[in-house]
Amino acid sequence: MHARFNLDPARKDWREYFGEGKRIYNEYKANVVKDLKRFESPRGILQAKDIIENWFPAIDADVFLSHSHKDEPLIIGLAGWLHKEFGLKPFIDSTVWGYSDELLRVIDNECDQYKKYETYNYYRRNRSTSHVHMMLSTALMDMMDRCECLIFVNTPNSFIPNDYLMSQGETESPWIYSEIAMTRMLRQKPPKEHRAKAVYDGVNASLEHIKEANELRVAYPLDTLHLTPLTLSDLDHWMSRKRTDTRNTNPLDILYEMKASKGVIVG
Repeated sequence: MHARFNLDPARKDWREYFGEGKRIYNEYKANVVKDLKRFESPRGILQAKDIIENWFPAIDADVFLSHSHKDEPLIIGLAGWLHKEFGLKPFIDSTVWGYSDELLRVIDNECDQYKKYETYNYYRRNRSTSHVHMMLSTALMDMMDRCECLIFVNTPNSFIPNDYLMSQGETESPWIYSEIAMTRMLRQKPPKEHRAKAVYDGVNASLEHIKEANELRVAYPLDTLHLTPLTLSDLDHWMSRKRTDTRNTNPLDILYEMKASKGVIVG
């Protein structure tokens, strides 16, 4: 990862780009193998690496979009805009939304001795849930590390700011909390290191899009001060600069230069 941005989309929805975004969304969806025996070792042990590579396959992406699953239509439109106007490949983590639940269901149906009663053993279910969430957590961190740029789409669904400090607040999503925390810990790499690899061999996943139980609401502290602010005016200026660029400049470099010219440290 090279740069991290905090985008307030206000009332923008990029509706006219939804079709383009939906095409990307569908393109990234995986054709999963639900027969777990395909992922067993000779000793009959499930191989996490093989499961991750099949259920959450590698994609080639430039921009990681961190967002609430409640904002999915907005994110699909934004992804379409990034792709159509700049030729950038966004990673929409909701392309795998629901796969974690489905994978968990497949594992439980195959492995739980109580499945004939249409219920699951509580302790076995906790263990399988831990395994699936760990696969997703590892895959997500790898994907964030491989994307050159992350944009946190800051909406009321993803972030509730404090009254006295807008960069600090809360989120009810443990997955958004995890993503933003990871942006502090992941190494920052120069753009050329990202662009040297045309195809990523990593895996991707969506932690934010594990469906959360309505019965339980927990608030996590969230600090976005380390994310570079990004406004709708910035996006309009970025698109204008790209359209008039005659040097075939990488669109992300245009964004970095634009923010740096305003005295904003990008990173």
